[in-house]
Amino acid sequence: MNISDLHVLPPGDWSAIGRDFRWSIPASFSMARACCDDWAAFEPGRTAIIDLAEDGTRIVWTFGALKDASDRLAAAMRGAGVTKGDRVAIFLSQCPEVMVAHFAAMKLGAVVLPLFTLFGADALAFRLADSGAMLGVTDDAHLDRLISAAAGGPLHTIVTTGARVHNGAPRVMAWEDALRGAAGGFRPEVVGAEDPAVLIYTSGTTGAPKGALHAHRFLLGHLPSVEMVLERPRAGDVGWTPADWAWIGGLMDLAMPTLYFGLPLVSQRMRKFDPEAAFRLIRDERISVMFLPPTALKLMRQAAVPAGLSVRAIGSGGESLGADLLAWGRDELCAPINELYGQTECNLVVSSSAGLGVLKPGTMGRAVPGHDVAVIDAQGAPVPAGEVGEIAVRRGDPVMFLGYWNLPEKTAEKFVGDWLRTGDLGRTDDEGYLTYVSRDDDVITSAGYRIGPTEIENCLIGDADVVNAAAVGVPDPVRSEIVKAFVVLRDGVSQDGVAERLVQRVRDRVSPHVAPRAVEFVAALPVTATGKIIRRALRERE
Repeated sequence: MNISDLHVLPPGDWSAIGRDFRWSIPASFSMARACCDDWAAFEPGRTAIIDLAEDGTRIVWTFGALKDASDRLAAAMRGAGVTKGDRVAIFLSQCPEVMVAHFAAMKLGAVVLPLFTLFGADALAFRLADSGAMLGVTDDAHLDRLISAAAGGPLHTIVTTGARVHNGAPRVMAWEDALRGAAGGFRPEVVGAEDPAVLIYTSGTTGAPKGALHAHRFLLGHLPSVEMVLERPRAGDVGWTPADWAWIGGLMDLAMPTLYFGLPLVSQRMRKFDPEAAFRLIRDERISVMFLPPTALKLMRQAAVPAGLSVRAIGSGGESLGADLLAWGRDELCAPINELYGQTECNLVVSSSAGLGVLKPGTMGRAVPGHDVAVIDAQGAPVPAGEVGEIAVRRGDPVMFLGYWNLPEKTAEKFVGDWLRTGDLGRTDDEGYLTYVSRDDDVITSAGYRIGPTEIENCLIGDADVVNAAAVGVPDPVRSEIVKAFVVLRDGVSQDGVAERLVQRVRDRVSPHVAPRAVEFVAALPVTATGKIIRRALRERE
């Protein structure tokens, strides 16, 4: 089985790909089979996951080992009463056991509920109760928190990768005990492309978290963008992302596609992102394709780039990168940083790709083949090029969610006619390139102007002394709002004269009418677990 045989984009240049692409979604498609069992049958000794522990231990998992472990865990889950459609919570940091648990649950036709290990008690309890998860997988370090959060709910069994066990409520099984059963007699459930596979809760930046339910086909829906952003995955590539696999970015922008293409996936538990450690990891493991959130890239730009890197392509998304950061990747890492765009409900629908000539600094790229993306008005009609409107994706896309868990009215509100509304404002140009403007609620209204924060932030971050920046509107009696910038400076940089210099930079490079009228230096910006700036929190401070 050749990796190129798994590519969904046809060969050729951009115009040929756009002309020749057609979706092919098999009725019986299973993520567990495509990312694990098929490779195990073809080449069981092929490297699947390279796990690097904090103590320096390096363990290689093959696809054969991944299949055997997931079969055994699936049998244990079945014995614990998990059946098709049940929810299985996974409360683990990056490690091979995360993928074992994903595939085990999927082989039963169950729905995986990924949970971020930094969630507090309320966030955990809400997701467990709302989803009705009945079985959980965690480690000893997080076991007590999961037990506490599950109190009074339907979760009755927990498998821990550690050694703690008890027969209380919920019952706790050790990983080794769960996997002790014979794998040879296990038979997976029959699942189809439209069957539910993953339940990922939104980050809650625009209200209470909602569970976005996805079908097995959504992996295939991600692949065109992944192929563009990673410049067509090929034999010899090694993949890694610091983004936690509990989020759609870490899981579906890099981790699952890497295994789908039969490539080694590096897993490492990073308690806090360290740019120097990240560079050492990239060099030592010869990592060539990555998904790096903008926050990680901005921190890495402040560190020395070591010699001997094998970087071939980087994908990034969640916040606009700006021309300066893209140029740094090209000049210092000798690899393109290709932007991508999507959201939990409908991911990776817009991308850039330097190798395909789809690259224009300041834009996110173009609509990925197979995805019908438009900028629409409030009534759902596409607006002309150059006009700001809401980014939308046409209904029926294979990467699109099945709906919000137990929230049919919220699902209906997400659509206007045949368009899924993203809540993001943007505009297209005459060549079809799409520029992100802001979240609908992040727009700044000042002296009659509607100002998006993205251009301002990109300009500020282009300064060599700036690590990160956010722009928000704060109340003003004359102008309705003024632009205020919150800026994180590089360690050791004096603030003297920097505010004036940054304001002038925006005046000169963007426009005087969007230049900040106030600048505040902060140690860090409030961000979601996925690294997106929470501008709402900054506005509330004011």
